[in-house]
Amino acid sequence: MINKKIEKIINEQINAELWSAYLYLSMSAWLEGQNLPGFANWMRIQWQEETAHAMKFFDYLNERGGTVKLTPIAKVPTEWKDVVEVFEETLKHERIVTDLIHKIADLAMEEKDHATYQMNQWFVEEQVEEEASAEAILEQVKMVAGHGHGTLMIDRTLAERTFTDPTKE
Repeated sequence: MINKKIEKIINEQINAELWSAYLYLSMSAWLEGQNLPGFANWMRIQWQEETAHAMKFFDYLNERGGTVKLTPIAKVPTEWKDVVEVFEETLKHERIVTDLIHKIADLAMEEKDHATYQMNQWFVEEQVEEEASAEAILEQVKMVAGHGHGTLMIDRTLAERTFTDPTKE
């Protein structure tokens, strides 16, 4: 049976991952409305990844004999000034998620829950990739801000991204 403190923090993380998914789906909708289907595609894939992350925690908690407790997802933003603001918020959000993942690692070590610590290391590594990806796109959109041709080139590149469930690799 899983420790109640660990069960609680994992349930909180499931909610955070689902909120992240909802945020990225909202961003996808906004980007689609801006006639940027490639950017919208990138965010839609982020939505799929965050949902997969939530399910990895969900399945882990069930496997350890814990109880999954789904709670309401808080409202997410629906409007942004421009693509730069979208990716500034994306990077900021990924850094928040990284902090949450680190808190799980810290608690797992404190509680001597080696299984949770080990499972969570996948997320620690994943967050390095998530932050780097968001930061790279942010830097690119800052470089071309106000220049439609550059934004369209990035949009076309992001349209090529396809979903591969990272939790299954």
